[in-house]
Amino acid sequence: MNPDSVKDPGARLGAGPGKYLTFGLGEEVYGLEILKVQEIIGLMRVTRVPGLPDVIRGVVNLRGKVIPVVDLRRKFAMETKTDTERTCIIVVRVWRDGQAVTVGLIVDDVREVLAITSDQLETVPRFSGDVDTAFLLGMAKILQRVVMLLDVDQILSSTELWSLPSAVGGQAQGS
Repeated sequence: MNPDSVKDPGARLGAGPGKYLTFGLGEEVYGLEILKVQEIIGLMRVTRVPGLPDVIRGVVNLRGKVIPVVDLRRKFAMETKTDTERTCIIVVRVWRDGQAVTVGLIVDDVREVLAITSDQLETVPRFSGDVDTAFLLGMAKILQRVVMLLDVDQILSSTELWSLPSAVGGQAQGS
């Protein structure tokens, strides 16, 4: 039996071939399934709501709807960085309890949309210890770099976002 054909039972590949919006946080490049992305907006004034967890920077008024904004640097326990003209908000739609919820993700910069093929995809490696990789769908090999493909539903499900009052915790679509 070819050892290369044996997959690690603990590894998982949730990413499928398709289009991914890539963005930067520090030196790393991440990707989100393009179908989850509603729009990309420049960084706007974020209103801080007292008592929110640190990972949630606050809320913004997006065309009359108040949506929560998650700082992905804080979510991934990365060093804080001053916002620049390239800092932006990726507005995503996630599902929670059967309802679509709109949330903004603050990132350092948006890169490009990549069409990722199945032969570019790798499973998420297993790491020892208590390393949580549930938020990773997979890894994409693009030229000499690795793009980490994120499961935005999983990232936001582990955020304290869902314990917030509905007026701050995102607007259900159609409400």
